[in-house]
Amino acid sequence: MTEVDRAQLERSIEAHDRSALNASVVVWIGAEPTFTDRSSEAPEWLSEALGEDKERRARQMITKLRERFPGAAVLRPLGRQYAGEPFPRFCYGIYARRDGQPVWSGPPDLLTDTPPKQPDAGALDGLRDALCDRLQRSGWFAAPCDIGEASVRRIVCRASGQPDCFDSAEDPRLARDSIHAARVTDGGPVDPLAAEGTYLILIHQGDVSSGNAFWLELPGFTDVGEYLQFLRELAAVCAARAVASLGLRGFAPPADDSVAWTTVTPDPAVLEINQAPEPSLQAFYRAERCIFELAQEVGLSPYRLQYNGEVSDSGGGGHLTFGGPSPAQSPFFVHPALLPRLVRYVIRHPALSYWFATPYVGGSSQSPRADEGLRGAFLELQVALEQLERIDSPTAETLWSTLRHFLADAAGNPHRSELNIEKLDNPFLPGRGRLGLVELRALAMPESLPRAIARVLLFRSILLMLAGEDRAPDLVDWGDALHDRFALPFYLQRDLSEVLSELAQAGFGLGRELEQQLLDRPNATLVSLEFAGARFQVEQALEFWPLVGDVASQEGGGSRTVDASTARLELRLCAPEDLAEQLDAIELVANGVRVPLRRESDTARATRICGLRHRSFVPPTGIHPTLHAAPQITLTLLHPEYPALRTVLHSWHPAGVAYPGLPLGLDEAAERRRERAVVERLDPTELPAARDPEPQSLTAYCLDLRRV
Repeated sequence: MTEVDRAQLERSIEAHDRSALNASVVVWIGAEPTFTDRSSEAPEWLSEALGEDKERRARQMITKLRERFPGAAVLRPLGRQYAGEPFPRFCYGIYARRDGQPVWSGPPDLLTDTPPKQPDAGALDGLRDALCDRLQRSGWFAAPCDIGEASVRRIVCRASGQPDCFDSAEDPRLARDSIHAARVTDGGPVDPLAAEGTYLILIHQGDVSSGNAFWLELPGFTDVGEYLQFLRELAAVCAARAVASLGLRGFAPPADDSVAWTTVTPDPAVLEINQAPEPSLQAFYRAERCIFELAQEVGLSPYRLQYNGEVSDSGGGGHLTFGGPSPAQSPFFVHPALLPRLVRYVIRHPALSYWFATPYVGGSSQSPRADEGLRGAFLELQVALEQLERIDSPTAETLWSTLRHFLADAAGNPHRSELNIEKLDNPFLPGRGRLGLVELRALAMPESLPRAIARVLLFRSILLMLAGEDRAPDLVDWGDALHDRFALPFYLQRDLSEVLSELAQAGFGLGRELEQQLLDRPNATLVSLEFAGARFQVEQALEFWPLVGDVASQEGGGSRTVDASTARLELRLCAPEDLAEQLDAIELVANGVRVPLRRESDTARATRICGLRHRSFVPPTGIHPTLHAAPQITLTLLHPEYPALRTVLHSWHPAGVAYPGLPLGLDEAAERRRERAVVERLDPTELPAARDPEPQSLTAYCLDLRRV
């Protein structure tokens, strides 16, 4: 991003925040950017969740974040755990106050693999006793608890100052092991003692994986003020006892609008940054810019380059979350009509689901639309939205309970939904279910910071607009056109342009530069050439891959098996309107079959367009076992007054040779894509006659070569 681009971006951000202030709608923004090592082909950077190098990069990022936020606390809470994984994944976090005041002045977490100097039992006892004494003198109740494993020192404390109301020597909950040594339950880690106001602190020796002399395991504090006070008292004790290093782990800390909690966690092929929500786009931009810069410093990228020049996102997506400074102040509760309007608006504009999505979209994907499930469910969604319309101010519980059945995948999983409301007002998700949040999951990781900010600006502007007026009062039923028409970039781009126009009309326009950031698809074009006064362009289109097997058998929390062997292209001919007759004289043939072209208009240009589906490979496990592959596509342009132009599209190097390695950058990737299209001019009289497509191979917007 040049300085001019940066200045323009920052002006647009400032203008957006002014519009939000004028609209009196409070929308906080969170994100989950993901990064990968695009030069590595190690399993941890291609498909696996865990790996030594990945954890090393996570520590590097946390170290750099700590440098950016002096006075922040480094924490290692319990990470996620999925079926088949013996232990929870690692998680590193930065906990900071938003007002800039320090959270932690104690000894550092060394974040290394250096073997620590092991403290003796007396040092453990001394730290425990000193912390108990300090807490007592600060008005807390605190006492040693001699129960459980002998190598672990335990403290029971209460911020209220009142002694515990039960016999600590007989309560089995006080003898529990470290939560890092046990499996995580489906509902996530829960601290029943903390819910009652009783905190159990565990202190034990460090180990090689931490590099620290001591571990202190924190309970599930529920109050930010109590948590910050405990950290202050702990830091003072460590200073008095000259503790050189200390690792803090255990339950995740409490958070409200006064603190920022950012974590770095592993996911298959990526590191995921769970970015602290921000109250304004300016604050979000500063945080996002910091994360992009630090990822680059540790050698991580927001995108991958494939051998054949194709560009994909990091592999982990780029989800966004929207909420408020507190659950009660969520814009979806303050403006109860907002969420139903958002559901209808996203269904009305498929570009919001598909234009920014990963290649894996549709009803079998990780983020299906509400209208991609069973037909009966969509009809019931209409009834649900009508019911919400009849209530003047539906409660948070009513909103969630009414829509939760429809914002889920085919197996009823609420996490796998384009509009994810599992953290809106969900009583079945302890600790995290009632945060007033809506997450947008149908988003790939953007390849640059400007594109990331432009996307956030788009969706936040939509929320601001819909909070004030209903732009989609009726639920649109796209039927077959959803996966036929809106598989093609031409129609998605047109649909997104309509959204941008509506935002401008409502006073939330993004500006020409950022709109162009959203509308461009710089890495999608496979062919672009001139023929008979027209521009012929081939772009990668969307395909909706089916699940192999049944949904229920693949509900383990990881990836699903789909048949990804079908690919779709968009074939487009464009010319100025005064040359439209020239367009109609051009015939397009694909693998010997005439391609029927739809008549469309694109601003001042006449356009002829069609989608083309084909099977690019035969998978080892997939549907249609007898269907052959067409790994290369031959496209021939014919005109009575010009030589024929033939383009052979190869999925790999035309000579079939191995590439010397992954592309070094986007320019080299673009060159490899260009060389996969072999173009030549021919005498049309030497070409075999084209045949018409069979009726079953045609839809309103597409020719399916698999059915020819």
